[in-house]
Amino acid sequence: MATQRRELERMRDAVLAGGVTGPDGLAPGLRPQVRESWARSLAAAVDPQRSRPRHAYEHSEVVALRSGHPLAEALPVLRDVLLSVADQARHMMIVTDERGTILWREGAHDVLRRADRVDLVEGTSWSEDCIGTNAMGTALSDDRPVSIHSAEHLVAAYHPWTCAAAPVHDPETGRLIGTVDVTGPEQTFHPTTLSLVTAAARLAEHRLGELTAARDERLCETNLPHLAGLGTTPGALLSPRGRVLVSNPPGRFPARVELPERGDRVLLSIGGSGGDPVECRVEPLGEGWLLRVPAPAGPVPPTLTLPFLGARSPSARRDGRALRLGLRHAEVLTLLALHPEGLTSDQLAAALYGDDGRAVTVRAEMHRLRRHVGEDSVRTQPYRLAARVDADFLRLREALRDGRVRDVAAEAARGPLLPVSESPAIRAEREHLEVAARSAVLRANDPDALWSMVRSGEADDELRFRLRVLLPSSDPRRDELA
Repeated sequence: MATQRRELERMRDAVLAGGVTGPDGLAPGLRPQVRESWARSLAAAVDPQRSRPRHAYEHSEVVALRSGHPLAEALPVLRDVLLSVADQARHMMIVTDERGTILWREGAHDVLRRADRVDLVEGTSWSEDCIGTNAMGTALSDDRPVSIHSAEHLVAAYHPWTCAAAPVHDPETGRLIGTVDVTGPEQTFHPTTLSLVTAAARLAEHRLGELTAARDERLCETNLPHLAGLGTTPGALLSPRGRVLVSNPPGRFPARVELPERGDRVLLSIGGSGGDPVECRVEPLGEGWLLRVPAPAGPVPPTLTLPFLGARSPSARRDGRALRLGLRHAEVLTLLALHPEGLTSDQLAAALYGDDGRAVTVRAEMHRLRRHVGEDSVRTQPYRLAARVDADFLRLREALRDGRVRDVAAEAARGPLLPVSESPAIRAEREHLEVAARSAVLRANDPDALWSMVRSGEADDELRFRLRVLLPSSDPRRDELA
């Protein structure tokens, strides 16, 4: 074991000195998963000699996070499987959230004391971009189990440690919700620990699935009268996260409904509606939601299409008909699309012009805009869009929220939001979207998503470097990248 550690440290020192390189610029003797993690960590500017995990939360905040985290319900299972083994082997069990923040840490007291000295404690962040290669962060980044032994840790302070971690997913949505990890001194670590940790993660998912099924059954038993009360009106009972549990008539609704961030309306493609989206209403129940299809209320609102990503000379479409726009009108439409609840003239003035904005200027501008795009598309008091909105920047926000990284890359590749706008609010949204899209694509390590960004020209050297690391040598895109 000491020989293996010395060999790993030799490779690490050589890599940091630039002396040992393979096709991807890193040590060819490393395991591929570790080699790729080192590349990500170095690209994230992790200092191999001095980096320490970031203290993201105070103790009181960690307690609050624990109470609301889904893995709290699976903790008894994890303790049953891992704690006795951890105590006997002088290890500790660690559970993180989906960002790599340690929420629980339990095990042998002497190991916990040693861990305190290197900030391996609750509330610290162990994502790869914060502390480099480690089992928790790398399991989150790769979304698969991994063990990191001794000097496979990029940061030197953690060479005396070996850890094994496995990701845990929400059984209802499939989303990554955290990791379970066993960490201890390198000399006491057993080769079967990774298998044990992986099995514990699967048991935790199974337990969460059982609790979800029991909650669904309870929700249906309690709220079926609400669904029956709709009579002949189509409707459905939804889980707290929008999964359709039972519907009337059966099979008419999609398996899952994307719940609205604001308001109580959602557009759905429903069987029997001729393919056109139907506006439905969601109403909160004690647990879950009641979805109903309201009767049509007047004429169908127009559709405004706003393709504003990368648009230096913006234009729009109303029900397919082209509308030429000045920059100021495009900025106003963007702000109203971002604020469906509406904005007052004072709020619009501040968003468009900053502290020098005047409401009277906005009111004159809004009068011209309403005449141009249709008074039925823009309401007043407050100003808000009454049309259905199809906007590429809203699709980008939704893809970021849902973690659909390839959709993020495809939308972000169109370019920045209204790139010539100097409006303070537009600039802030533009910068937010650029940073969030870049971070999401970097975290995902998806070559296709990275390629979309690079090919469009909306990529920097770090994105190109990450793509070069991930593309196999046989991929023809490497030649184009060069």
